[in-house]
Amino acid sequence: MAKFASLGISSNYVKSLTDLNIVESTPVQEQVIPFLLKNKMDVVVQAQTGTGKTAAFGLPVLNKINPTSDKIQALILTPTRELGQQVAKQLFRFTKYNTDKIFTEAVYGGEHISKQLSRLDRTTHVLVATPGRLIDLVQRKVVNLEAVKTVVLDEADEMLNMGFKKELESILSQLPERRNTWLFSATIPKEVRAIISNYLSGDVESFQLSKEEVVNKNIEHQFVVVREHDKLDMLLQFLKSQGNARGVIFCTTKKTAITLSKQLKAKNYNAEALQGDMPQKDRDKVMRGIKNKSLQILVSTDVAARGIDIEGLNYVVHYDVPSQLEFYTHRSGRTARGGKKGLAISFVTNQEIVKLRAIERDLGIRIAQLR
Repeated sequence: MAKFASLGISSNYVKSLTDLNIVESTPVQEQVIPFLLKNKMDVVVQAQTGTGKTAAFGLPVLNKINPTSDKIQALILTPTRELGQQVAKQLFRFTKYNTDKIFTEAVYGGEHISKQLSRLDRTTHVLVATPGRLIDLVQRKVVNLEAVKTVVLDEADEMLNMGFKKELESILSQLPERRNTWLFSATIPKEVRAIISNYLSGDVESFQLSKEEVVNKNIEHQFVVVREHDKLDMLLQFLKSQGNARGVIFCTTKKTAITLSKQLKAKNYNAEALQGDMPQKDRDKVMRGIKNKSLQILVSTDVAARGIDIEGLNYVVHYDVPSQLEFYTHRSGRTARGGKKGLAISFVTNQEIVKLRAIERDLGIRIAQLR
């Protein structure tokens, strides 16, 4: 892996990265950063969560900002509040040693709009936003996007999965034509291809990482065959083997997530459910708990866990086999972040082995069976 200074990053950013213990670039950073620094082009990058994509687009975004202007010059769209907050926080950390300050603001649903309105009164160079809240602010004429030169669609497949197609199209159609759009996505399904075809230039540059690079190499993949009614016992055995390690257990339905979290609490495990119908304050409380390590186990649905970035998670349990390939990659990507090792283990019934083998084949990974 290359050192960041060799990628064309200025010394003040290299210094900030060193403070964050980010010294060597990941494959996506090594390929994308030099290109974005040198070229004014639309790009499509297939990169999974956990592969360092925030720095891959974040550093070039910051590099293109003119700090002497008080206008919004870059827009970063994210699918969830949590991801938006994380991206904004990272950009703030990257600019620690900048002499000319670059100001980033994050806006998202779930927080009272008046708080965001007061923050937007200040100079904002980079706006990180969820699609719905951005449209609200544009309609109120609080946000002016006329000076935007760079647009990043972060986790584009997730935004479309969450039903933001109309919002994305509305935003992209209102932005200045003379702009560069950088699309990052773990998968490139037909809905994402349609966005690329309709809103990116014809000579778009694509970075198609190999399967080995798209999937985090630091994740060990395992599965165990289990009957449906034995899943809880198998899970308890697994958790016992993990001791005080922290992790996420994924379920396909809200009902299963809520029930399982109650069952784990009854067995004295420090577990909480995270699911889509939770009030925002309850969701925030659970997220604070898992991030500050006062909570050990998160039991989550796929929808609720989109975009969450939690440091130091040791394992991911696919309590239910995911219905889609991209769910497996997004779920598994919660562990082994920041260069650490992690484990993804799937509980499968005999009937689901074929589905798991298809995931294994399509991702080009080996999922080892535990006997």
